[in-house]
Order: sequence, then structure tokens, then C-alpha cells
Amino acid sequence: MAEGNQTQVIEFMLLGFSWGKPFLFLVFLAIYLATLLGNSAILALSSLNPRLHSPMYFFLNHLSCLDICYSSVTMPKILVNVLRPQATISYHGCLAQMFFLMGCAGAECALLAVMAYDRYAAICHPLHYAHVMRWGVRMVAATGCWLWGLLDSAVHTFLASKLSFCGATQLQHIFCDVPPLLRIACSNTHPSEVALHAASIFVGLSPFLFVVISYLRILATVLRMPMAVSRRKALSTCTAHLLVVALYFGMANLNYNRPSSGYSPEANTLVSVLYCIITPMLNPLIYSLRNQEVRGTLRKVL
Repeated sequence: MAEGNQTQVIEFMLLGFSWGKPFLFLVFLAIYLATLLGNSAILALSSLNPRLHSPMYFFLNHLSCLDICYSSVTMPKILVNVLRPQATISYHGCLAQMFFLMGCAGAECALLAVMAYDRYAAICHPLHYAHVMRWGVRMVAATGCWLWGLLDSAVHTFLASKLSFCGATQLQHIFCDVPPLLRIACSNTHPSEVALHAASIFVGLSPFLFVVISYLRILATVLRMPMAVSRRKALSTCTAHLLVVALYFGMANLNYNRPSSGYSPEANTLVSVLYCIITPMLNPLIYSLRNQEVRGTLRKVL
């Protein structure tokens, strides 16, 4: 990993836990438990109600699985480090955490785009929806999202594994990610920076634009609906979805395309918490638990 007089890094110190540790532990624990409970409830309810086996809930199940993985990549280690006098993570643990974190992030970007297209097909072309979103198409789309995220993360992790660190082992963050590593690396970081900018376009911006275009088409169709109640319900759903999507993609863009001067450590932590910790908690509330079919199934179970 290191050559010449460069230091072979064994572990990194995480400096993002500098204040309010008991309070942070309770907050992060509550968020993690809410994320696990909400997303697990969606998976359980979908298996209990045959009406929740439609293409929309097929993708929602994948989103729930992804959010559980997304949150579990960082939250257990964060909870452990909050309670420790000095927060640390091993070098290989750092690379593993970064690989799965970016894999989940890339997969979620693609999956949100697929879900937006699913809603577009259902609302704008209802007569062709069953054929467009048949089982084979759904399986290919979902598998492609997971593989796309893993391929993207493999590139970033491989490039990060080639970085050298001249004794600098302090990360101004609460978990391992590419930008904090690039800031303390003493070797050439240009390949990683190019990969980040390319990913921001193909993995981040392109799916976001696809989501926006899909929902604009949906809104245009909704506004032509004759019943005011149907319009209000559809507009409320679309608005909620767009707010979550804008939060996720916006915070991810701020995290991976920050200015050369960077942000303060507190801003770094806030941005990361919003896009990879808060969003997995909000997704089941926005995408699933607001649906009448899901609420009805939940009432029957309870």
C-alpha cells in the first residue's frame, strides 16, 4: 500500500464525534431503529397482502432492502464509535465500509429512477402498464440497479486503495468515504477526483434528471384528471416523492462535488447524515406508509 518513506496506515481516527456524545448516541440509535422498523415493516406487509405484489411494491421492497443495507453499513460502527473515547476504524474496514456505502448510494440513485418510470408508466400509460412492467422487466431492472451501484463503488474503492498517506490518519468525518480520504492523501488523487466527477454525472445527475422528467410528465397527466380528489391525492404523492428525491440527490451532490476549499467539519457531518442516514429512514414513510393499501394491511396486522 505504501512505498518509500510513506506510512503504512493500519487505522484511521474519525474526528467527527467531537461534541455531545451521549446525545448523539441516543439520536443515532433512534434513527437506526426507526429505519430498521419502517423498512422491515414494508417487507413484512408486502409478503402478507397479495394486493401488495404489484410492480410498484416490488420496487418498494427492493428500496426497503437497500435502505436497510445502506443504514447498516455505517450506523453500527457509528454507534460503537460514539461510545468510545477515540473513534477509529481499521484501514481495511474503511475500504469495506466505503465500498458498500457507495454501492448502496449508486444502486439507490438508479432504483429511484426506475421507480419514477414505474409511476410514469402506471399513470400515463395504464393500459400498457402490465406489459411494460412484466415480471422479467422488473427483475432485469432491479438486478441492474444493484449491479450498477456495485460496479461504481468497485471503481472508487480500487482507486482509493492505491492512495498513500504520509502519516495522516485523521479523517474529519464520522465514517469512511472518498472525499475525506482524498483530503489527507499524499499521493496523486486526480484519478479518484475524475472518477467522482464522472459518477456525479452518470450515477447522480442522469437519474435525477430522469426522475424529474418522469414526474413532470406525471404531473401533466394528473392535472388533466377530471376529479379534484384524484388530482389532490396524486399531487400530494408526487410532491412528497420529489422532496425526498431532491433531498437525497442534492445532499449527495454536495458531498461528492464540494468546492476546493471544502466545508467545515460540522457541515460535512450534516450533509452526510442527511443523505445516507436520514433518507433511509424517510423512504418508507414517504413511499409506502402513506399508501392506503399499506396502512390497511398494517391495521389488520395490528
